[in-house]
Amino acid sequence: MPDDEILIRGAAAVVTMDGARREIAGGDVLLRGGVVAAVGQGLATTGEVVEAAGCVVTPGLVNTHHHLYQTLTRAVPGGQDALLFGWLKTLYPIWGRFGPEEMFVSAQVGLAELALSGCSLTSDHLYLFPNGARLDDTIAAAEEVGLRFHPTRGAMSIGESDGGLPPDALVEREAAILEDCIRVVDAFHDAREGAMVRVGLAPCSPFSVSRELMRDAAVLARDKGVMLHTHLAENDEDIAYSLAQFGCRPGQYAEELGWTGADVWHAHCVKLDGSEIELFGRSGTGVAHCPCSNCRLGSGIAPVRAMRDAGVKVGLGVDGSASNDAGNLVGEARQAMLLQRVARGADAMGVREALEIATLGGARVLGRDDCGSLEPGKRADVAIWDMRGVEAAGSWDPVGALLLCGPSRVRHLFVEGRQVVRDGAMVTIDLPRVVERQNRLAARLMG
Repeated sequence: MPDDEILIRGAAAVVTMDGARREIAGGDVLLRGGVVAAVGQGLATTGEVVEAAGCVVTPGLVNTHHHLYQTLTRAVPGGQDALLFGWLKTLYPIWGRFGPEEMFVSAQVGLAELALSGCSLTSDHLYLFPNGARLDDTIAAAEEVGLRFHPTRGAMSIGESDGGLPPDALVEREAAILEDCIRVVDAFHDAREGAMVRVGLAPCSPFSVSRELMRDAAVLARDKGVMLHTHLAENDEDIAYSLAQFGCRPGQYAEELGWTGADVWHAHCVKLDGSEIELFGRSGTGVAHCPCSNCRLGSGIAPVRAMRDAGVKVGLGVDGSASNDAGNLVGEARQAMLLQRVARGADAMGVREALEIATLGGARVLGRDDCGSLEPGKRADVAIWDMRGVEAAGSWDPVGALLLCGPSRVRHLFVEGRQVVRDGAMVTIDLPRVVERQNRLAARLMG
């Protein structure tokens, strides 16, 4: 019906990310019933009109890797200058004091931060469940915030006493892990087009779960028709551990256990070699590239140029807010572009390719053929960026300016045709009150 239509009108540029990668100057986008009804010029409606003069309109950005609970442990002194394994050992005891309230509020904060940076669809990797916390806590937070959500039921089963990294108090029995995986998939996973929640299975990493759990999770995921996710080849320590414990590189280990294919995506992959990149390209395995976290932890520069050239599906991830320490997805796109230029030269990656990775690339990694572009029939997930501010003043190309200059905050964000951000502020939750609650929880943890 016309009264549920929203017309985004007169944008400086509409970046469609369609098959032809069209950019429409003076473009309009018509939303109806949660989907994109039309894209073009001179569109009309009797419904709501959102004026977009001086703005760039893009598909909502897609975040393929996060640990939302970590927004409660930003800038922790003992972890600020540590490498991955030392960083984890600093933070595990703090995370062990979390409970359902900490999981819920930290997820609200992290999701709102993503929304304000233009993100409409995000995954989350929750792999510890202390003091009664459940995946349900983060799903409830996402429902309130209004983002499209792909939570993954993570797990750790090998504690310090068995040669793993996490404290024994944070690991679970593998039978209980698989039982709860079944519960959350049955309760929350929605395989339909336009789904707001899809659940994945995500044992934390090869150094915190057993070979048997990795294999069993893959079998269960395929039985349930859900995706698989884990950390892989994040830094040199990760590679050394794999060689010492498994006698092979991480990519080989993943392949042996059934962890390659179009229903799998791995976070980081900073240290993949040429044969592993070829394997991922051939098998359709996806990668969540987390450039800011990789810089923060000194892990290195992921070979994204080589991955893309080999046909590997690549999306962006902000990673957890204890290792980034931010959750700004448009900033992540800029960092991804700059790091490939540092590694390979100024022509290694342009703005438009980085934007493609941040939108269509992420949607493909998460198996969302219904998201990632502005085309008739795709979901109405739209970010509107005001290019008239000081950040982009004097720019000649508004699309190029989005990553080269700014802004870093979206003006409006629509998810499934519903407005989540209006004029740079959240409209679905009382964000100042949520932030105040978060700061109280952080103070209690520090105390």
